[in-house]
Amino acid sequence: MSLQGNLRDFSVTEILQLLGTQKKTGCLELEWNTERAVIFMQDGAIVSTRNGGVVGNEALLQFLRQIRRLSDEQLQGLVSIQKESNRDLEDVLLKGRYMDALELGRVIERQILDALAMLVRWENGTYRFDANRRWPGVVMARLSVESALMEALRRVDEHKRFIGTFKDAYQVLGIRDLPDPDVELSEEERELFGLIDGHRTILEIVATAPLTEYETHEALDRMLNEHWVEVIGHRDPGEVSVPETVKPPARRIVLPVLSWTREVLVAVMIGLLFYGLALASKSYRQSLVPPPPQQDGVVCTRLNDVRYALELYRRDRGAFPATLQQLVEDDWLPARRLEIPGYLLVYQPDHAGTTYSLDLASAR
Repeated sequence: MSLQGNLRDFSVTEILQLLGTQKKTGCLELEWNTERAVIFMQDGAIVSTRNGGVVGNEALLQFLRQIRRLSDEQLQGLVSIQKESNRDLEDVLLKGRYMDALELGRVIERQILDALAMLVRWENGTYRFDANRRWPGVVMARLSVESALMEALRRVDEHKRFIGTFKDAYQVLGIRDLPDPDVELSEEERELFGLIDGHRTILEIVATAPLTEYETHEALDRMLNEHWVEVIGHRDPGEVSVPETVKPPARRIVLPVLSWTREVLVAVMIGLLFYGLALASKSYRQSLVPPPPQQDGVVCTRLNDVRYALELYRRDRGAFPATLQQLVEDDWLPARRLEIPGYLLVYQPDHAGTTYSLDLASAR
């Protein structure tokens, strides 16, 4: 089958529908100015939108960076392994246990839909279908043309609406009211609940979330419409965020007039007291290890899940649980969500159960 021409005559949507209907296998190559794109088909289904085996500016690698699934060090390591072994990125991700096949397949599906939402907007350029160019690796994702195009076109329409909704990216969002416990939340919404703290702007939330810009806007749109979050302010570009807690100025303590000897004695005692407290604080802090700044999304996701479950538990029971295990026993959280490789969760509620601390301790 010889299929080539200009996108002014046939759109990407029309070409893909034809390939899907005829259940074609091969590669659709697209060009527009300096832009290059590929869509691999297998028996009429879309299986990839990336050039297998290419390192550096590779579609899947860039997508993993965009959703912050891997740290910069891990991404650099992947590129090095690819160059040395000449293996495809998907193979390196699986064999290196960066993620399992189920997660990788889901990530590839997200990357395909993200690419399609861009490609269906191309109005100019050329196309060519090469039936001899097949996807060289194991098929990790398979999307029907009809459903993939419907989702891509829906995203295009929604993106136009989001431009108006989020035109001011410097608005500050805060929690208005958490959803009821029986409301089913998407993974994207659960991620964002851990980032909306009353100090971050929309721009900062988009830049921090382990999601694409579209996924973040889509989740925020629903959260705003459901009145779970609200705009509570605005911060101009370059303005420093207000600290989460502003401590009141310390009260001045007036000591009675003492003799010189007693003053020295008191000063020495106070100094020893503060020294002991400092040592104890340092020892405690060393036992708690916060997640590294470049840590992959697993740690942040697990912590957000636990915090959200704790808040739901408090709303239902009136107080935070005595132990995290109660969240599992009462079906507020799966047990696996309390497991973070390399770390232990340190949970400490106050006596009344009105507040708590949640930290990470090294498992070593």
